[in-house]
This record gives sequence, C-alpha cells and structure tokens, in this order.
Amino acid sequence: MSEFLQFLFSGVTVGAVYALVALGFTIIYNASDVVNFAQGEFVMLGGMITWFAHAAGLPLPLAALIAIVATAALGVAINKLAIEPARGAPVVSLIIITIGASVFLQGAAQLVFDKQIHSFPAFSGDTPLRIGGATIQPQSLWVIGGALLVFAGLWLFFTRTLLGRAVLATSNNRLAAQLVGINTNFVMTLSFALSAGIGALAGVLATPITLTAYNVGIGFALKGFAGAMLGGMGNPKGALAGGFLIGLIEALTAGYLSSTYKEAAAFVVILLVLFFMPQGLFGRKSTERV
Repeated sequence: MSEFLQFLFSGVTVGAVYALVALGFTIIYNASDVVNFAQGEFVMLGGMITWFAHAAGLPLPLAALIAIVATAALGVAINKLAIEPARGAPVVSLIIITIGASVFLQGAAQLVFDKQIHSFPAFSGDTPLRIGGATIQPQSLWVIGGALLVFAGLWLFFTRTLLGRAVLATSNNRLAAQLVGINTNFVMTLSFALSAGIGALAGVLATPITLTAYNVGIGFALKGFAGAMLGGMGNPKGALAGGFLIGLIEALTAGYLSSTYKEAAAFVVILLVLFFMPQGLFGRKSTERV
C-alpha cells in the first residue's frame, strides 16, 4: 500500500504541472482556436529566469514574480509580432508559427543562460512529509495547490466575468464578437499574457522538484497538450483532469512496469480515448447545420 501511495503522490505532483500547462493551452485555444506549442517554453522560462534572478542575489519570491511578469510580457510579444500579423492565415499555419516560436525561445534561452541543469530552494524546505508509509515533498503541495487555485480562478473568469465571456465569444465567432463591440485584439493579448504567466508559474513551482534547463519545454508542451486533449481541448475542467491523469499514468507505468515505457503509455491512452471519444473526456460533441 505504501508503494502505491508513493507512486500516487509522484503522479499527482507531476500531473499538477501538466495540468497547469494544459490550462495554458486551454486559454489560447478558447480565444483563437490555436494550439500554442510554445506553452512548454513558458514553463522553462519561468524556471530559468527565477534561477537566474535568484542566483544574482534577488530574494526568491521577487525572482519568481519577475519571471512570471517577464514571461507574460514575452507571451504578449509573441502574439503581437507573430500571431496578429498572420491572423488571416489558416489555423495550421498559426500552429506552425507557435512551433517556430518554441524553437526560437529554446535557442534564445540557451544563449542567454547556459546548457546546464539548474534548480533553486524549495519554498517550504526539503523535509518530506510522511503519509501512510509514503513520503511527499512540501514543494509538491505547492504545485498541487497552485494547479487547483489556477483552475478555480480560470473557472470563475470564464463563467462569472464579462471579460471571460468575451474570450469565449471571440473563440466562437471573431467577426460577431467584433460587431457587438468586443475588442478582439485585446482579448488575444490578454489570453497570451495569462497563458504565458500560468506557464511560468508552473515552472516556478516545479523547478525545485523537476529541475530546469533550456530544453525541458518540449516535454512539458507535449504532456500538457496530451492532458488538454484527453480532458477535452478548450475545457478548463478537462485540462485539470487530463493533466492529473497523464501524471498518474506515467507514475504507475514507471513504478509497476518500467520507466522505459512511461512516455509511451500516456500517449497510448490518449490514442485510445480519442479513438472512442474524439472530443475528450469532458468535451462537448459539436454539430453543424448544413
């Protein structure tokens, strides 16, 4: 039982990181129907900028805040410089642009920082907590709590605020949203800022556990995308559940089979779910009138 609990704690921790990345995917998708594959690089930048600023002598909370704000600003820059100029292009072209932005950010991080693996101190120390014969790091509670708080905030934002509903209206019909007075350019800018900030927050919370380097973003992007697809792309509840499920699948596969198969196991489950439920676990079936 203690062994199972240990795998469970490990899966929930890494799943919370994937859930945060998936929530970032959800925000951009809801605003523009675009899958932003630079989302993983926002996680990397959150960790790397925090490490760099903390190593330069800044207090850790201030370094983390600078990382989140700077990454959010980079998200806005990507939207203004790469996405908005290509707004009339097909969605596939916009997705390719985000992949190019991901490659650019990874290369820039390699030049600005270095190629080494880095970390910084955990927020509440390194003394593990013992629960049912298993242990969990205090930092894991920060990661899990952060994912739950971000989900709650996004749920309230999309369902209880006019601005959140404007984001959804822009996704459903950009032209109609403009006709009723919604500033769709501002909606897109806000969406990229929120998405990048959430990604950076994931990097800040996870780095004391998972470590960080210039090339970790692609892994987070793929797992976060898998979580978003599993739960139902565009659904915050699905993104949260999908991210946690991917983390649990990985941990249990690595624990009971082999770590060699953990990468493949998650995507096999995704393929099976999407084969039988193309809209994901929480996605709504769509119909078109012809």
